[in-house]
Amino acid sequence: MSDPVAGSTGTAASGGAPLLGAADLKVTFAGRRGSPEARAVDGVHLDIAPGEIVALVGESGCGKTTLARALLGLEKPTTGQVSFDGAPLAYDSRALKAYRNRVQLVLQDPSGSLNPRHTVYEAVAEGLRIHGYTGDERAKVAEALSRAGLRPPERFFLRYPHELSGGQRQRVVIAGALVLDPELIVADEPVASLDASVRGEILALLLSLREELGLSALVVTHDLGLAWNIADRVAVMYLGRVVETGTVEEVLTSPQHPYTQALLSVLPEAQGEPVVLTGEPPDPTRIPPGCRFHARCQVLASGEAERTGVAQSCRTKELPVLSAAGTAQVACHWAAAKAGASG
Repeated sequence: MSDPVAGSTGTAASGGAPLLGAADLKVTFAGRRGSPEARAVDGVHLDIAPGEIVALVGESGCGKTTLARALLGLEKPTTGQVSFDGAPLAYDSRALKAYRNRVQLVLQDPSGSLNPRHTVYEAVAEGLRIHGYTGDERAKVAEALSRAGLRPPERFFLRYPHELSGGQRQRVVIAGALVLDPELIVADEPVASLDASVRGEILALLLSLREELGLSALVVTHDLGLAWNIADRVAVMYLGRVVETGTVEEVLTSPQHPYTQALLSVLPEAQGEPVVLTGEPPDPTRIPPGCRFHARCQVLASGEAERTGVAQSCRTKELPVLSAAGTAQVACHWAAAKAGASG
């Protein structure tokens, strides 16, 4: 892995109030025809400071996209609260419209995000028109395209999505978010659909936007390698909860949770044998007792948890919800026992 971004601006480090925060957030969905409800997000505390990039990491089905939608106001929490700039998020249409002027979404598939019948100019100007912008629309669109790395911007005004490369389409999507001058963007797998040669360019763009505009970002990804290259802090999700969090250096160079260790083990640059997780993937309708990961845990399966004296707790004793503090935290009986023994 290459060097991570320097100069973390996390809440704990800066001492400032978070820009975006989630407090004990839960999102459940009713089951079909009497089946159990799905606890997609089941108690999450998460803060993002001004100018900070946080990576939300986990495999498919862990709840990270539902959490992102709740933070965007696209999904109303069952319980808990989302706050922005110190104020609780309201869910009437006027308040949400104002909120989405300050927080924008960047999706993973630029082809699906862009209307094939709309020119680049129309795609980027759409947000301005929705929000009733009364200034110089052409200048604003040109500025957004230029910031997204499409220069000279006028050369792209009349092009259609099919005339652009994948990287250029993603830059158009980013320009569509930037045109409203947001304070925070939520990027859901922002480079997953791009060729490897283009991914670095888009990540470098996101970092430059943070430097130039003070932009905050939540980057939703299954790729810990991406997190290493872009994030200040990492939150690892499993089955609706954050199971490990801390600075990118703390989590990715010294992972404490067996799930994080398994995710890291399959990276090309990882040392040792990759950990192959057995058992069923996360199912939010069937949350097991004890540690949510215990049925797939390589530490429990190997007998190491038994030797440490925590195997029974792993299977039966539920772990507390991690706080939103910027310090390194882990929800794992085995990791806690190890820390206690070494302390």
